[in-house]
Amino acid sequence: MSELVGRERLGRKPHGEPIQVFLSRPGSPRKPRAVRGEGIYVWDDAGRRYLDVSSGPVANNLGHGNRRVLEAMREQAERIAFAFPSQFESEANEQLADLLTELAGPGLERAFFVSGGSEATESAIKLARQHAVASGQGTRWKVIAREPGYHGNTMGALAVSGDAHAEEVFGPLMRSMPKVPAPFTYRLPPNHTAESHARLCAEALERRILEEGPETVLAFILEPVGGLATGALVAPDSYYALVREICDRHGVLLIYDEVMSGAGRTGAFLAAHHWPAGRPDLVILAKGIAAGYTPMGAVLAPAAMVETVAAAGGFMNGFTYSANPLSCAIGHAVLRELVEHDLIARAAARGAELKAALEDLKQSCPVVGDVRGKGLLLAVELVADQTEKRQTPLDFEAPLRFQQIALSHGLAVYCRRTSRGQYGDWIMVSPPLTVTGEEVGEIVDGLRRSFEDFAVALNEWQRGA
Repeated sequence: MSELVGRERLGRKPHGEPIQVFLSRPGSPRKPRAVRGEGIYVWDDAGRRYLDVSSGPVANNLGHGNRRVLEAMREQAERIAFAFPSQFESEANEQLADLLTELAGPGLERAFFVSGGSEATESAIKLARQHAVASGQGTRWKVIAREPGYHGNTMGALAVSGDAHAEEVFGPLMRSMPKVPAPFTYRLPPNHTAESHARLCAEALERRILEEGPETVLAFILEPVGGLATGALVAPDSYYALVREICDRHGVLLIYDEVMSGAGRTGAFLAAHHWPAGRPDLVILAKGIAAGYTPMGAVLAPAAMVETVAAAGGFMNGFTYSANPLSCAIGHAVLRELVEHDLIARAAARGAELKAALEDLKQSCPVVGDVRGKGLLLAVELVADQTEKRQTPLDFEAPLRFQQIALSHGLAVYCRRTSRGQYGDWIMVSPPLTVTGEEVGEIVDGLRRSFEDFAVALNEWQRGA
C-alpha cells in the first residue's frame, strides 16, 4: 500500500482534484510546479521557464544552483548536519558569526542564529527585554512599531507589525504594541513634502514615547527599507538621524528589521550602512544571509549587551535549529559568494540601472504609480489612475491578477497588499544579486508586456463593474 501511495504522489493530480496541502483559498488558481532552478530562472514540470523577478519573497539572493553553496551543503552534511548549541560548539557557527559580524561592522559584534525572520524578531525583542531587566530597567517592555509595518508571522512578531486586518483576526491572542505612522513618500498629507512628512512621523514617535511613559518603552522597531508592508519604502535621509536622536534622548533601543534589506541587497551589506547617523542597536537578518538555500535568520547585537545578559544568567531563548551547523555552513558559503564576487557593488549598480528603466517604463504605462527602493530592493506600485495616484479597486484583486498575468509572460513576481489594500498594491522587483545587464533588460521587457495586459484587464473589469 505504501508503495502504491508513493507511486501516485510522483505525478501531479489533475486540476479539480483535492491536494493535501494548504491553498490560499478555495478556487484559487493552481500555480506552476517548480522542478528545476538555475541562476535567476525556474522551470516548471511542463518545461516552461520563468524569470525570478522577486527572488521568491526577496530571499533567493544568489539565484538557483550556486555550486559553492551546494558543495558547502554537501560537505557539512557529510560531517555533521545537527548539533544542539546547549550541548556542542560548532565550527560552522563560529565561522559564520565571525564573517557576519565583520561585515556588519563595529557595534554589532555578536550573532545569534535561528530559522527565519519571525524567530529573529522574537529573539531580538527577548534580548532587548532581558538586557533591560539585567541592567535595572525592568519597567521597560513596550516596543513601538510603525503602521503599516511587518516583522513576521509569530504572535510576538505580529504584535509589533502594523496591519489592521491581522490585528482584527489575531488581536485577541496577543498584546498588540503601540504604533506610529510610517514615513510614506508617495501619497502625502495635504501641504506636505516627503521631507516634512518624515519629520512629522519622527515627531509622532517622540510624542508616543512621552504618552506611554519613557520609562516603559523598551525599543522602536522599523524596516530601514520597506518590505511586505510598505513595498521598498525609503524615507528621506533626515528621518533615520531624527529617529536615532529621539531614541537616545529617551533611552529607547533602536531595532532595524533587515530581513529583506540586509545581506547586500540595497548596495551596502546592511541598509543601516547608508545612514551612519541612524545606526541601530540591534539588527534582524534572514532571507538573504542564506539566499533561500536553507531556513535561516540572525540577530546582531553589541558585545556589551550580550555580556550583560550572559552575566545575569544567560539568554532565555532558543529553538531546536538555533545555530544549526548545516544552515551555518550554507550561510557562510553565501556570504563568501557575496564578498568574493563583489555582489554588493553589483546590487548597487544593477539596481540603479533597473530603477532608471522602471522610471522610463512609468512614462508609457499608466498603471505604474510609483517606483521606489534602493539597490536591488525595488517595488512598483500599481494604480488605477497615475495622475490622481488612485488605487485599484479592492474587488479587482490587483496583486493576484498581476501575478497571473506576469506568469503568462514568463515572470515570477511577488505581489503584495497590506491591510486589505488600505495602503495600495505593489510588486517587488528584486531579482537575485547575480542578475546581469541582459537579464535586467529581459525583466523590463516582460514587465512592460505585463503592465499592458494588466491595464487592459483593469479597463475591462471597470466597464463591467
